[in-house]
Amino acid sequence: MHVKKILFILLSVVSLKANSQIIDSIKKDITQAPDTVKHLHSKAYALILPAGLIGYGALSFTVHPIRRFDHFVTSETHEMSPGFNTKAESYFLFGPVIAVYGLNLIGVEGKNRFVDRTALFGLSTAFMSISTFPLKSATHRLRPDGSDYLSFPSGHTAAAFAFAEFMAQEYGDKSPIYSIIGYSLATTTGVFRIYNRAHWFSDAVAGAGFGILSTKAAYLVYPYLRNWLTHTDKTGNKSTFIMPTYQDGTPGLALSMRF
Repeated sequence: MHVKKILFILLSVVSLKANSQIIDSIKKDITQAPDTVKHLHSKAYALILPAGLIGYGALSFTVHPIRRFDHFVTSETHEMSPGFNTKAESYFLFGPVIAVYGLNLIGVEGKNRFVDRTALFGLSTAFMSISTFPLKSATHRLRPDGSDYLSFPSGHTAAAFAFAEFMAQEYGDKSPIYSIIGYSLATTTGVFRIYNRAHWFSDAVAGAGFGILSTKAAYLVYPYLRNWLTHTDKTGNKSTFIMPTYQDGTPGLALSMRF
C-alpha cells in the first residue's frame, strides 16, 4: 500500500514538472520565435514527387491498365492472406508524431522549437484533411470490400505519410535513420490498408502523395504565416501576439491582434 502511495506521489510530481516544462518551453518559444523562421523554408521542387503520386492515383479513374493493376494487387493480396484483418495501421500512423515529441522530451532537439513544431504539425494536418476527405465523397469510389463509396484516396495512408514527412523535416538532417523509420511506418500503414481490402493500390499511392504534399506545403507556407503573426508596428511593438495559456490543466494559446 505504501509503495502505491509513493508511486502515485512520484507520478504526480513528474506530471507537474512536465506541465511546467511545457509552459516554460512555450513562453521561451514565443519570445524567441522570429529566430526560428529562417529555418522553416523548404524547396518548391520537393513537391514534384508527391504531385506525381497524386497524379498516378487520379489516372486510375481514366487509364484502364492502372485500374486493372488495382484489381490485380487486391486479388493477389486476398489470395495470399484471405483471413488478414488488423487495425494495427490505426496505431502505426501516429508513430512518427510520437517519436518527434518523444525525442524532444529526452533531449534530442529537432529543427524547430515546440510552438513552431506544433503549429507546423497542425497546419500539415489541416492541409491533409482539407485535401483528402472532401475527395472521398466527390470521387465516390467503392472500396474493395464493398463497405462504402469512400475509397479514394486513403485517409489513413495520407495521415501516415504526412506524419512521416513531419518527422523527416524535423529530424532528417540529424540522421537519415529518422526518415527511414517514419516512412517505414507510413508504408506499412498503406500496405495494411490494401491487405485489409479497405483500399485499392492507387488509393494508397494517392494518399501517400497527399500526405507528403500537405506537410511540405505547411513548411513552405508557415514562414510567411509566422512572420505575419510576429509582425511589429512602427513603434517596434508587436501588432500580433500569441500568448501561452494554462487553464484546468490544459496548455493552450491565445491570439491578440492590434489594428
